Amino acid sequence: MTEARDIALTVNGQPRRARVEVRTTLVDLLRDTFRLTGTHVGCEHGVCGACTVLVDGEAVRGCLLLAVQAEGRRVETVEGLAPDPAHLNALQAEFVRHHGVQCGFCTGGILMSLTAALRDNPRPREPEIRDTLAGHLCRCTGYQGMVDAVLALVASGAPAPGPDAGSAP
Repeated sequence: MTEARDIALTVNGQPRRARVEVRTTLVDLLRDTFRLTGTHVGCEHGVCGACTVLVDGEAVRGCLLLAVQAEGRRVETVEGLAPDPAHLNALQAEFVRHHGVQCGFCTGGILMSLTAALRDNPRPREPEIRDTLAGHLCRCTGYQGMVDAVLALVASGAPAPGPDAGSAP
């Protein structure tokens, strides 16, 4: 018999509650219970970065964190980056403009890592951007478009999205 617990956390600015088995990962809670499917499951070993979300502002691998460990914490997913899907935030718009997106599987996790990095350092240089991207696997883009997107964002002076900018449910 698997033990279950009731947890409460904030997801994209909204208080959420769920009953979860103690072995449930955060990414499974987000996708299966809360239906926030922009966070993807790739390797389930914390290597690919597709499941990256922000927990209390820090980029973490959702496949490595148990949902019960998120109790009382603030979780941000890619759905929370923009007010609605029709209005991208500045980083998302630069990704589109600079062809930083192709198949899109890795994009949510990459955007979350870059968001955390830009909040810590709003004016990164190329080596720092590449260091952030090093934690992600992307088969399609070759990363240069992503780097160009961040450099364009920095040059524009647009701020990185704040916590829970979109407050999507």
